[in-house]
Amino acid sequence: MYATIIYSSPRRYGHSRRVAEIMRELFREKGYETDLYNVFEMNIKPCLGCVSDDVKLCRFPCVIDDDARKIFYSIDRSFGIVFISPIYWYNVPGPLKNLIDRLTVFENEIFISGRSRLEGKVVGFVVIGNDTGAIAVIQNLMAIMNSMGAVIPPWALAYYTGTKDPFEDRGFVLDIYNIVRSMDKMISLLRKEDGFSYKWYEASEEALNKMLILKEKIDEKINSENNLKGSDRIDHYMKNLMKKLL
Repeated sequence: MYATIIYSSPRRYGHSRRVAEIMRELFREKGYETDLYNVFEMNIKPCLGCVSDDVKLCRFPCVIDDDARKIFYSIDRSFGIVFISPIYWYNVPGPLKNLIDRLTVFENEIFISGRSRLEGKVVGFVVIGNDTGAIAVIQNLMAIMNSMGAVIPPWALAYYTGTKDPFEDRGFVLDIYNIVRSMDKMISLLRKEDGFSYKWYEASEEALNKMLILKEKIDEKINSENNLKGSDRIDHYMKNLMKKLL
């Protein structure tokens, strides 16, 4: 089994590096071959936005041939991915943002083969900084990764904000331990239930037509209950609302 840990820090002696190394050992103890990358030390160019010109131009492993490809191949074979980041104005540092933008080559595969290459992969998040913004960073990362098809298990986040050693914070230390633990459990469950090959996002015409039929059915039900149509329904609602308020 494989896992990929990605962090982004200009300080080799910093907290992000320490957390990354510790989590790699935790994954190794559970039987994972684990790759670790500090994107601050790699040549990762910004996304060119190929998808804006032609949706099928954006495809794995990316038209840009730089260090990102090494990470992409690692992610592609991995069951689990961890992102570790400091806080740069409520967001991740620039090099990590470049990499995340470039992960579009995984998600965009849905328009080429019908399935995102990140579907079913399990993700975890750690954010550390001496200022506010940790939750904003985690929320952003979670929204992006889930929108690309990744799975977020329970207890998949840890964060620390302060100027002291984060490893003096008992809760933070336990959160890191439990990220690996919960990711491993989720990976085990997904492997058992064929969750890594299951097509989680359905984009067929059949699915779209089903939703449109259901929409018409529900609209008809709501309109018949009120015996109203279109703008009349809105006027009726507003009049009743004003009566209650007055």
